[in-house]
Amino acid sequence: MISSPTAHDNAPARVLLIDDHGLVRDGMRLHLSLQPGLQVVGEADGGEAALQWLQGAAADALPDLVITDIAMRGMSGIALAEALHERYPELAVLIVSMHDNLEYVRQAVRAGARGYVLKDAPGGELLAAIEAVLAGRMFYSARIARGMAEQSPAAGPLDALTPREREILDGIGLGLANKEMAARLGVSVRTVETHRLNLKRKLGIEGRAGLVKFAVEQSGEPGEGGGPAG
Repeated sequence: MISSPTAHDNAPARVLLIDDHGLVRDGMRLHLSLQPGLQVVGEADGGEAALQWLQGAAADALPDLVITDIAMRGMSGIALAEALHERYPELAVLIVSMHDNLEYVRQAVRAGARGYVLKDAPGGELLAAIEAVLAGRMFYSARIARGMAEQSPAAGPLDALTPREREILDGIGLGLANKEMAARLGVSVRTVETHRLNLKRKLGIEGRAGLVKFAVEQSGEPGEGGGPAG
């Protein structure tokens, strides 16, 4: 059973499915409906339709998880992941695709996706991915993980960050408070706090002080990292 990320009432995790093939959505919805900890609350046949669905949803009805394909008519899944990360940074995004190209994987992660599962993977792998990304962890299909491990470890920890996360990290390194960063970037303080949490998850850093230390080391500038813990 998949645990819900919501602390109240043990409510099931809400899922939005996005794929331009109806049969794929039907199969995934049926598979997920058998899981007591999950509830499919909406579907869309593309990125633009997904954003419209989200804009029309009440704040307390937003999904916890978005599952999207990459190759779709119109907006790609990678572009959608980037838009979601910008507008709804608290949403977990999981890519489910037939493409095992590692460059797609890297682009998806940089766009804000927390996981990448191949469509020909066993059903249990999809459920494991859902559980992982809802818990704030990263997840890759076994074949993808092997391919990444076989490549030269040239990528550093910053390569997995989205452009917005890099901006937040730079602000932390400069000693900016959350309110200052929010004003500079034109977002809410809550959004900044969410990005700080995502940074700690991606970088494997525990606590506020650890994140400030890492940010200062990356910026090379002295800073105190003001603002509330996040």
